[in-house]
Amino acid sequence: MPAYHSSLMEPDVKLIGNMALLPLKTQFKGPAARETKENDIIEEGIYYFKANVFFKNYEIKQTSLLQNEADRTMIYVTLYITECLKKLQKCSSRSQGEKEMYTLGITNFPIPGEPGFPLNAMYAKPTSKQEEETMRAYLQQIRQETGLRLCEKVFDPQTDKPSKWWMCFVKKQFMNKSLSGPGQ
Repeated sequence: MPAYHSSLMEPDVKLIGNMALLPLKTQFKGPAARETKENDIIEEGIYYFKANVFFKNYEIKQTSLLQNEADRTMIYVTLYITECLKKLQKCSSRSQGEKEMYTLGITNFPIPGEPGFPLNAMYAKPTSKQEEETMRAYLQQIRQETGLRLCEKVFDPQTDKPSKWWMCFVKKQFMNKSLSGPGQ
């Protein structure tokens, strides 16, 4: 069975490196345009997370001559969800989880091309300082919004506790990779 791929790649989407700069439905500032459709890449990443996290390989889908660069964005979202779940398993309430997600979202993190980024072979390094700043801001915007939306999904509104149906994925590693360093 193949992994689930993003359906959001449009021919006129702006690229940073070889990653799609897709519109987001977000309240956080950043370079992403406002999404007007029902789904964005974060919604798609969360929706496919439980299925995709089991894959050790993920082939970037190629349609005709155009590679689906949105898949690279979805790979990053999937890896980040795994990091979020590691933090959320230690939280006893949604408000504590949201604070943890905010902190994780703004914490300094490596981007493609920097040492410590786990998938440098799959992602292109930004070509200029401007592109590097745009990529960092976009990934931070994705991180902040993903953390917030994940809290909505993970925490049970009645008990204010993390759902065991999400926490069971804490130990899974998508593509045997992790955004955090070893031992974190």
